[in-house]
Amino acid sequence: MHVEYSGTGDPARSLALLWRTRERASRSGDLGVDQIVRAAIDVADAEGLAALSMRRVAERLGVGTMSLYTHVPGKGELLDVMLDTVHGETPRPTDVPGGWRGRLERIARDNWALYLRHPWLLQVATTRPPLGPQVTARYDYELRAVEGVGLTDLEMDAVVTLVDSYVHGAVRGAVEAAQATGRTGLTDEQWWHAHAPYLEKVMDPARFPTAARVGAAAGQEYQAATDPTRAFEFGLARVLDGIAALIADRCAGSPPPATPR
Repeated sequence: MHVEYSGTGDPARSLALLWRTRERASRSGDLGVDQIVRAAIDVADAEGLAALSMRRVAERLGVGTMSLYTHVPGKGELLDVMLDTVHGETPRPTDVPGGWRGRLERIARDNWALYLRHPWLLQVATTRPPLGPQVTARYDYELRAVEGVGLTDLEMDAVVTLVDSYVHGAVRGAVEAAQATGRTGLTDEQWWHAHAPYLEKVMDPARFPTAARVGAAAGQEYQAATDPTRAFEFGLARVLDGIAALIADRCAGSPPPATPR
């Protein structure tokens, strides 16, 4: 799988671009950073991250490639701004019912939807995240979901990271299922019905008793090999149960474990 890395651009140029501290004033209709970034996102959405290049973005805008460099130093900086921009799409309501759990559920589902809209996000390694205004606002919003529930600052950060990492892993199955339909011309249900008769012939319940029993039940229920959405909801509930246990421990007076050094 094609993988790109965020944070590879020049730090000063990337931060200036992310926060628009050096953006040149442009007349109405002139090429600008926002137009370039939106075109780049459209390319990645439609063709995948491997197709993204300064030349391809210029073609989409109908301009010369060199004209982009007046506004964006290079692909590394462009990718950072693309990431920051799409993270600004997630809603940040303040009236979510259900306390901290309801807030984290909403955050997880909104991030799930974001990945489905922009599958190329799964192709970007963000251990060095773009430190832009939208990514920062998102982090602040997600932290406030568990503000005042008894966790330390480090635990709040860990909880947000846990939920975000869970969504990142769980949504891959849903994205791959959607892409498989487009590339094979078969839905999961059609694929399952085509394979099920042959699977019944080779699956020996005496040799694989547990797999045969559970697999048959799951296949009957899902009409597919898996159900990524159901798996996501099941896993999310278990993650939140674990966070609930942590919060209960802190409310009961249990101190956080010592930090390894």
